[in-house]
Amino acid sequence: MSPQLRHRLLSPQGMLWVSVGVALITITLKTLAWYITDSVGLLSDAMESLVNLASAIFGLMMVTIAARPADEDHPYGHHKAEYFSSGFEGVLIIAAALGIIWAAGHRIFDPRPIEQVGWGLALSVASSALNGLLAWVMFGAAREHRSIALEADAKHLVTDVWTSAGVVIGIAMVHFTGWLWLDAVVAIGVAINILKEGFHLMWRSSQGLMDEAVEPEVLAEIEKTLAGFAHMRGDAPIIRFDHLNTRKAGQRRFVDLHMHMPAGWTLGRAAAVRTSVEQALMSAVPGLRATIQLLPTDVEAHFDDARDLI
Repeated sequence: MSPQLRHRLLSPQGMLWVSVGVALITITLKTLAWYITDSVGLLSDAMESLVNLASAIFGLMMVTIAARPADEDHPYGHHKAEYFSSGFEGVLIIAAALGIIWAAGHRIFDPRPIEQVGWGLALSVASSALNGLLAWVMFGAAREHRSIALEADAKHLVTDVWTSAGVVIGIAMVHFTGWLWLDAVVAIGVAINILKEGFHLMWRSSQGLMDEAVEPEVLAEIEKTLAGFAHMRGDAPIIRFDHLNTRKAGQRRFVDLHMHMPAGWTLGRAAAVRTSVEQALMSAVPGLRATIQLLPTDVEAHFDDARDLI
């Protein structure tokens, strides 16, 4: 595989196109498994795969929007569109879980025998293996591109794998014990578990839309880079930084800060140092955008501010 093709395939758009294709395959496999067994557990598994398909399609739309360059109406870009994908996926997961609980609740009081258990389990395991492989690849791509949309889809696929594992165990227990009600109980237990994942995705999406600060490890890298420029002359600092603020917006990271330097420096010299700091920050943290305000050493924009940390 050529590097160009690999890059396109592992891009957020490429991975979500693959997710759409895999979702169509798993829907077919799981629907067939439910049809031949009449298991409400396998029905719940098939319903979640439908959610996978809808989530992948919506995620693809949002990632495509997020990749658009800044324009007059969106001068900071469209990166936050990915958070809508994550939130939408959380809503769909919750809806699927509630549907599973509703369907399984009826079966507790009206249990039915499961037919052709072997074929049903084989189809379910095959689709789970496919989802698990895709999730593993997507997690790596999500870290590389810092894409919350890819991360959300990968987590949903992992949830689907756990769902299928629970269903397989439940059907096996029904087969060996003859307790038909176990099928519905396992389906409800799986639904409760994926409800948790749905609420977690919605929470992460809301935090991103509210300009959450960057991750602690990213902040530590920013502070380490700035420390390399904070020179001292005796006990007095020549260059110092304060009022550091950060935020995340999809794949982008932003930092705003004040840089203090001697009042006697020329504007050209001060601007050259600021450019060096900006380049060092963006090299240390890929995808970072830095905004630095220049101030003389003896001038404070705010007094007694707790953010004067660096």
